[in-house]
Amino acid sequence: MWREIRDREAGKTRPNSFKNRVSSSRISNLQLSNYKDVVSPHRGSINSLQVDLTEGRYLLSGASDASASVFDIQHATDFEGAGEGALIAKHKSLINIDKQHQNGHKFAISSAIWYPIDTGLFVTGSYDHYIKVWDTNSTQMVINFKMPGKVYRTAMSPLATSHMLIAAGTEDVQVRLCDIASGAFAHTLSGHRDGVMTVEWSTSSEWVLVTGGCDGAIRFWDIRRAGCFLVLDQSQSQLGRRPPVLARSAVSKVSTSKALSKGQNLPGKPRMPQKKSGGGNGIKHSPLGQVPAKGLKQRLHPGMLSSQDRATAHYGAVTGLKITEDGMYLLSAGSDSRIRLWDIESGRNTLVNFETARLQTSKPIQLATAQDSNLVFVPCMTSVKAFDVWSGKMYVTFRGHYEYVNCCWFSSQDQELYTGGNDRQILVWSPARLISNEDASPAEDRDNWSD
Repeated sequence: MWREIRDREAGKTRPNSFKNRVSSSRISNLQLSNYKDVVSPHRGSINSLQVDLTEGRYLLSGASDASASVFDIQHATDFEGAGEGALIAKHKSLINIDKQHQNGHKFAISSAIWYPIDTGLFVTGSYDHYIKVWDTNSTQMVINFKMPGKVYRTAMSPLATSHMLIAAGTEDVQVRLCDIASGAFAHTLSGHRDGVMTVEWSTSSEWVLVTGGCDGAIRFWDIRRAGCFLVLDQSQSQLGRRPPVLARSAVSKVSTSKALSKGQNLPGKPRMPQKKSGGGNGIKHSPLGQVPAKGLKQRLHPGMLSSQDRATAHYGAVTGLKITEDGMYLLSAGSDSRIRLWDIESGRNTLVNFETARLQTSKPIQLATAQDSNLVFVPCMTSVKAFDVWSGKMYVTFRGHYEYVNCCWFSSQDQELYTGGNDRQILVWSPARLISNEDASPAEDRDNWSD
């Protein structure tokens, strides 16, 4: 560590490289924290966790006892001695909204998310068929939306500048977009043939929404137009990840320059002579029902039923979705206990073989990725497993919960992992803290029986 700091001071290591190296080192040393503890007030299973995206300071949780809580994870509310001079920072809830609240939910809260650009608002979705928007400062409900069934998952785009939409996945076949600005439904997205268990906004476009349903389908929507524009098919695959755009353009430039220097003609399709119609124009008319030429994509009407529209991404319900930070890849988990990595540009399964993991089948799970998207954290029954995104190999297993784990959230600011499960506990996984020897004194060499 000190050698890396000296290299950074001497200018041998670039700032970004140094930052990534330190972050990776901290992530590799994650363990159950012995100096930080989140005191859970929930009396039911923890279903949702999220740290705010603006300050990285407040943790929001939602539980099956219809309660939602907010914790300050940067400043402890209390300290407790753990022997040998060590102190455990206790983080108790600053806000707790439960059934006793006049506007509280009546049944389990399945999703709790922050308003992306401000900690003044947060959103909860519940099995009581309601989505509610809360004012953090006054702990009062601002808006509520009546849904047609149980709410499984809610999401808001972290990039949005032109809309304030909450995407809601419910046990109904339609995805609904709730507008905070107007307090009404913006519109609905139809295409799934069963309930929608998970929704996720793109990290590269504020208009693109990804949904996963109980019908095993993963659909991509552009909310500005009707119908989905992509349905992922597990049978359509490619080997590995694509080379970066810059590398591909460099290779193409080199090959083109070589071809020109040798005087070779660039490969291209020969132009076929076009038959003129009787009118004298050169427009080529294709008869109805003719199959389009290979390589040309036929645009299907959003309501048209086709084999492509019935494609599935998993053999069973899609229970979890997570898009990488660059917006180029999608990770999905299903009730078939499979984790898949998808190339979003081509819409193909990359065939990364994630090691065997048992996943929950009856409820959605919340996935998390590390800051550089090289690791994905997946709740696997009573443990959380970290997989290498590009190879599928299991990196480490976090064991600490006594019952099933439902959700996890990785805080990129502190390189900490938060997990919640059916045992009603919120566990903190932190990098190992180094013990400094600056305060060491000769008293440490004394025997136990010395006065």
